[in-house]
Amino acid sequence: MYVYQDPQLTPQQHAEALVDLLMVEEQIGQLKYDAEPIPRLGIPAYNWWNEGLHDLARSGTATVFPQAIGLAAMFDTWRTEQVGEVTAAEARAKYNVVTKQHGDCDIYKGLTIW
Repeated sequence: MYVYQDPQLTPQQHAEALVDLLMVEEQIGQLKYDAEPIPRLGIPAYNWWNEGLHDLARSGTATVFPQAIGLAAMFDTWRTEQVGEVTAAEARAKYNVVTKQHGDCDIYKGLTIW
Protein backbone atom coordinates (compact mmCIF):
# COMPACT_ATOMS: atom_id res chain seq x y z
CA MET A 1 0.00 0.00 0.00
CA TYR A 2 1.26 3.45 -0.89
CA VAL A 3 1.37 6.11 1.82
CA TYR A 4 -1.35 8.14 0.04
CA GLN A 5 -3.72 5.16 0.37
CA ASP A 6 -3.55 5.06 4.18
CA PRO A 7 -7.16 5.40 5.41
CA GLN A 8 -5.97 7.13 8.58
CA LEU A 9 -4.78 10.19 6.65
CA THR A 10 -6.84 13.35 6.27
CA PRO A 11 -7.78 14.41 2.71
CA GLN A 12 -5.01 17.03 2.85
CA GLN A 13 -2.46 14.41 3.91
CA HIS A 14 -3.67 12.04 1.14
CA ALA A 15 -3.18 14.75 -1.47
CA GLU A 16 0.25 15.78 -0.19
CA ALA A 17 1.47 12.17 -0.01
CA LEU A 18 0.27 11.47 -3.55
CA VAL A 19 1.77 14.62 -5.04
CA ASP A 20 5.08 13.79 -3.36
CA LEU A 21 5.12 10.49 -5.31
CA LEU A 22 4.26 12.01 -8.70
CA MET A 23 6.92 13.05 -11.18
CA VAL A 24 6.47 16.51 -12.71
CA GLU A 25 5.34 15.01 -16.04
CA GLU A 26 2.71 12.94 -14.20
CA GLN A 27 1.48 15.98 -12.30
CA ILE A 28 1.11 17.89 -15.56
CA GLY A 29 -0.75 14.96 -17.12
CA GLN A 30 -3.29 15.03 -14.29
CA LEU A 31 -4.23 18.62 -15.14
CA LYS A 32 -5.96 17.53 -18.34
CA TYR A 33 -9.64 16.60 -18.10
CA ASP A 34 -8.80 13.21 -19.64
CA ALA A 35 -5.95 12.33 -17.29
CA GLU A 36 -3.76 9.40 -18.27
CA PRO A 37 -3.36 6.44 -15.90
CA ILE A 38 -0.32 6.18 -13.64
CA PRO A 39 0.04 2.39 -13.30
CA ARG A 40 3.04 2.50 -10.96
CA LEU A 41 0.84 4.22 -8.33
CA GLY A 42 -2.38 2.37 -9.12
CA ILE A 43 -4.06 5.48 -10.54
CA PRO A 44 -6.49 4.67 -13.38
CA ALA A 45 -7.22 6.86 -16.39
CA TYR A 46 -9.75 9.45 -15.37
CA ASN A 47 -12.08 11.87 -17.10
CA TRP A 48 -13.09 14.58 -14.64
CA TRP A 49 -14.66 16.94 -17.17
CA ASN A 50 -17.69 18.08 -15.25
CA GLU A 51 -18.89 21.09 -13.32
CA GLY A 52 -20.35 20.53 -9.90
CA LEU A 53 -23.15 23.10 -9.74
CA HIS A 54 -25.31 21.61 -12.46
CA ASP A 55 -23.52 18.88 -14.39
CA LEU A 56 -23.88 16.24 -11.69
CA ALA A 57 -27.40 15.79 -13.03
CA ARG A 58 -25.94 14.54 -16.32
CA SER A 59 -25.12 11.31 -14.51
CA GLY A 60 -28.53 10.91 -12.88
CA THR A 61 -30.60 12.77 -10.32
CA ALA A 62 -28.87 15.62 -8.50
CA THR A 63 -29.59 18.91 -6.81
CA VAL A 64 -29.26 21.76 -9.29
CA PHE A 65 -28.02 25.12 -8.04
CA PRO A 66 -27.76 28.49 -9.80
CA GLN A 67 -24.63 29.24 -11.77
CA ALA A 68 -21.72 30.58 -9.73
CA ILE A 69 -22.44 34.18 -10.76
CA GLY A 70 -25.96 33.84 -9.33
CA LEU A 71 -24.62 32.45 -6.07
CA ALA A 72 -22.08 35.26 -5.88
CA ALA A 73 -24.85 37.82 -6.35
CA MET A 74 -26.38 36.67 -3.05
CA PHE A 75 -23.32 37.92 -1.15
CA ASP A 76 -24.03 35.11 1.31
CA THR A 77 -20.81 33.25 2.14
CA TRP A 78 -22.52 30.82 4.50
CA ARG A 79 -25.14 29.80 1.90
CA THR A 80 -22.47 29.41 -0.77
CA GLU A 81 -20.51 27.12 1.55
CA GLN A 82 -23.67 25.03 2.06
CA VAL A 83 -24.08 24.71 -1.70
CA GLY A 84 -20.47 23.53 -1.92
CA GLU A 85 -21.00 20.96 0.83
CA VAL A 86 -24.12 19.53 -0.83
CA THR A 87 -22.44 19.46 -4.24
CA ALA A 88 -19.36 17.75 -2.80
CA ALA A 89 -21.42 15.11 -0.97
CA GLU A 90 -23.44 14.29 -4.09
CA ALA A 91 -20.34 14.15 -6.28
CA ARG A 92 -18.56 11.79 -3.88
CA ALA A 93 -21.64 9.56 -3.65
CA LYS A 94 -21.99 9.35 -7.43
CA TYR A 95 -18.26 8.73 -7.84
CA ASN A 96 -18.29 5.94 -5.24
CA VAL A 97 -21.23 4.21 -6.93
CA VAL A 98 -19.90 4.31 -10.49
CA THR A 99 -16.33 3.33 -9.58
CA LYS A 100 -17.21 0.53 -7.14
CA GLN A 101 -20.14 -0.95 -9.03
CA HIS A 102 -19.07 -0.29 -12.59
CA GLY A 103 -15.37 0.68 -12.53
CA ASP A 104 -16.37 3.69 -14.58
CA CYS A 105 -14.41 6.96 -14.41
CA ASP A 106 -15.63 8.41 -17.68
CA ILE A 107 -17.09 11.83 -18.39
CA TYR A 108 -19.90 13.00 -16.04
CA LYS A 109 -19.34 10.09 -13.68
CA GLY A 110 -16.60 11.16 -11.39
CA LEU A 111 -15.24 13.91 -9.25
CA THR A 112 -15.68 17.43 -10.52
CA ILE A 113 -14.20 20.88 -10.73
CA TRP A 114 -15.87 24.06 -9.58
